[in-house]
Amino acid sequence: MARPLREQFVLATLILLIPISAVMTWSAGATYQRQLAQLRQDARVLATTIARHIEQAGPDGDRTLNAFLKGLELDEGTIITVVNDNDIVVASDSRATEQNNEEVTTMPVRVEGRPLTVSVGFSNQSAWWRAEPLYRHTIAISGIATLALLILEALFVRRWLPALVHLERTADRVGAGDLTTVPRDPMPSRELEHLRDAFADMVDRLRAASQALEAQMEEERRMRHEVESLQQQVIRQERLAAIGVLLAGIAHELNNPLQAIAGFSEILQRDPEIGTQARSDLALIKKESARASAIIRNLSRFSRQQGSTPTTVLPTDVVASVVELRQRRLQEQSIRLELDERATHPMLAVFTELQQVLLNFLVNAEQSVVANRPGRDRRIIIRTCDTDLGIRLEVEDSGPGVPAEHESKLFQPFFTTKPIGEGTGLGLSVSYGIVRSFGGTIGYRRGELDGALFYLELPAVPVAAAAPIPGRATIS
Repeated sequence: MARPLREQFVLATLILLIPISAVMTWSAGATYQRQLAQLRQDARVLATTIARHIEQAGPDGDRTLNAFLKGLELDEGTIITVVNDNDIVVASDSRATEQNNEEVTTMPVRVEGRPLTVSVGFSNQSAWWRAEPLYRHTIAISGIATLALLILEALFVRRWLPALVHLERTADRVGAGDLTTVPRDPMPSRELEHLRDAFADMVDRLRAASQALEAQMEEERRMRHEVESLQQQVIRQERLAAIGVLLAGIAHELNNPLQAIAGFSEILQRDPEIGTQARSDLALIKKESARASAIIRNLSRFSRQQGSTPTTVLPTDVVASVVELRQRRLQEQSIRLELDERATHPMLAVFTELQQVLLNFLVNAEQSVVANRPGRDRRIIIRTCDTDLGIRLEVEDSGPGVPAEHESKLFQPFFTTKPIGEGTGLGLSVSYGIVRSFGGTIGYRRGELDGALFYLELPAVPVAAAAPIPGRATIS
């Protein structure tokens, strides 16, 4: 099992101190042996010198031999003895103490021409005294070297360990999934800088690959959602097409009976025998059948696929056709509809497509008002007016309006704030495409009723004489 770097340095230092201690011990022993050999040589030289002195002095010098020995400068622990052949001490001098008399080495030298032997002995402790200064120097040098090594090791650990710990923590963070940019902190060596840069580049590439993968997955989810929405749209379009065919057939089938009812009611009104009450009832029958015919005519026009070539369209006609389709529904929900029609010029558009845009506006306003909190005024206003750019058409409601964070996405395909099953998110995007195809503008803002106000502006078609302004009307 791998050990921490700090512990490895401590173990390495302890292991390094073992050979250093062994070298110091060997050096101390070698120094002691050299000094011991030097003492033997010095003792031999001293003994030889004394022997020559005795030889030159002759027998007369025996009386002054002790004084001669006393006058010599000797090291502490030195012992000099002069003995004859019968081992009788003729002269002696001792500089030894009790502490250094434990171990003595003696060097004997024979005096030429006389029966005398000079012995010079010294304590082995003297060799240690001579070796001690050198040994102390060796210990001091080794200690200083060891201390310097420990300081260098501490500095090394202090510089390297934080860098390695930083790289380790960064690797753990990346392993946990955090791919943020790796800070390029200073490193103690060029090799670690290269390792840091390589690791940071790897993290950057991993982050880029992760982002690309997430973007691809998001794009696939979006495309899958769009495909599903398009499939639902196709299904709805098929249903609408079937409903359109059905409406066209129903309108055709109902139109003839309604025309007959209206014709017979008009004929019966001319009968002089009909009473006043019956004549009033026949007038109501004629009025309601005419209204039913208008509704069927609008349904037929809305369900019929027309060409996309723009024609001259009066704003009042578009408003009237849409109001005719939704008027009964608005009355059932107690929504007050106000018309403020002041436009005097026709527009260049496709009637059914413009009808679809206004119907989308009106249905959205109706749903917004119905979803409003109880007790609040239920009101929708449809306005038309002339502007410098052409004809402006507005639908304002008293509902809660659109949240500010959703305003920028109102005309995006498949975006809706309605509950699931109540909206496809295509009405306003289709309306946007229709208005833009006619060279107009479409938008949203907050209205004076504190609700939503959707508007469109289309270029006007000049006319020789302006039509009278219809003014403002209220339909409850």
